[in-house]
Amino acid sequence: MQPSMLRYGPDRRRTHAPGLLVPALAGLLTLAAAAGLSAKDWPQWRGEERRGVWTETGILEAFPDTGLTVKWRAPVNGGYAGPAVADGRVFVLDYVETEPRTMDGTERLLALDEETGEVLWSHEWTTTYRMLMFTYAIGPRATPTVDGDRVYVTGSTGRILCLEAATGAVVWEKDTVAEYDTSIPIWGTSSAPLVDGDRVIFLVGGEPDALVMAFDKHTGDEVWRALETRTEMGYNQPLIIEAGGARQLIVWHPRGLSSLDPETGEVYWEEPFEGRANMTVADAVHAGNRLFISGFYSGSMMMRLALDRPDATAVWKDGSSRVLENGIEVAEQTGLHSVMTTPLVVGDYIYGIGSHGQVRGLLAATGERVWEAEGLTNRNRWGSAYFVRHEDRYFVYNENGDLVIATFSPEGYVELDRTHLINPTSRSGYGGSRAGSRSRFRHGQSDRLVVWAHPAFANRHVLVRNDEEIIRVSLDASDY
Repeated sequence: MQPSMLRYGPDRRRTHAPGLLVPALAGLLTLAAAAGLSAKDWPQWRGEERRGVWTETGILEAFPDTGLTVKWRAPVNGGYAGPAVADGRVFVLDYVETEPRTMDGTERLLALDEETGEVLWSHEWTTTYRMLMFTYAIGPRATPTVDGDRVYVTGSTGRILCLEAATGAVVWEKDTVAEYDTSIPIWGTSSAPLVDGDRVIFLVGGEPDALVMAFDKHTGDEVWRALETRTEMGYNQPLIIEAGGARQLIVWHPRGLSSLDPETGEVYWEEPFEGRANMTVADAVHAGNRLFISGFYSGSMMMRLALDRPDATAVWKDGSSRVLENGIEVAEQTGLHSVMTTPLVVGDYIYGIGSHGQVRGLLAATGERVWEAEGLTNRNRWGSAYFVRHEDRYFVYNENGDLVIATFSPEGYVELDRTHLINPTSRSGYGGSRAGSRSRFRHGQSDRLVVWAHPAFANRHVLVRNDEEIIRVSLDASDY
């Protein structure tokens, strides 16, 4: 079949894209296939290096009219945490409320056979979600991190664990609330463990001076701690980059952006940038000598990284573009206010999804908006999607459970194809109020069903989950 191509540009209207894109894309994919097929795991948040880049070959060019092939389905309970895939296993976290209306329950790590979906083992622990915002008390948030024969896990209420990947046996674990006086964020602990050499790094939000901590990954012994917590730890995923001749651990927290030495926790540089409501969610994006962050209430900030030392300078900050009526945001004039969607920085442009689901292109040098478009996701508050680059295109998984193939350019974005993978089951919470147990939300008109779990692209398949099941879907061209 020929992919349907819709161009979305600055005037928000759909027009047919030039037909030349089809043979050009097909040619590129043919060359890639001829060079030999590759297969890779997806062992942590946003893939091997946390960059949201998928490098496998042999991937289909367009979606079949009859839809994609689901290899297996397996039941799971509630959770926002995406799956991790390594060494023939799929790891996924979930939660079930054991006592109705109490918000007391059990979190669980499941290990599934990658080829069959069969449960290989599970490990569970009791917890309570009473300290969490009830409208989002669905389950764990942080994707597991697999490193060799170990898997590292963060629960929603401050529990961190290291388990044997083959058996689920606990190697070490910590209750950070009890041990480090952690303040649990209102929407739950959400940062995935980051393995670096013999260390595993967590956002802990502890005291004293333990917003971020490194532990010996083998024993769980503390290696270093850094940064005052002051408020909640936020929801950002720490990232290691190489810039200025040094490896830098980048942490965006509610007070600003910090760069640390990942071996010692020493602070290289910091830039104030308040995350109102502690909503530091989308990842920092590193591209060349640029480092970019964007938040719902904060707006965006672009940093220029020094070339000769671990240092950085703020180039621009855009946090004043929100339009308020009686204290409620109703529109945005300019810029980008991301919620959960990590933006793209490509060349001299930024592409991202704003706070109400609109897609925007900005100049990286100034933050000036050059186009806006609709259609990639719903036009709703908290609108979100996940971008994963594959060769010269992007696989975009949106909150409706749709998988979209798209390209982004200074002229707009082109939707090449779209298919539905899984039904959204989580309440967005916007407009909701407390009711019962599983049906805890007696929701208003603004409430909606969403999927807020990042997919895993592994071994020419995509794995996605909601609050009822996890599925493995083939993107292998040879299957169609």
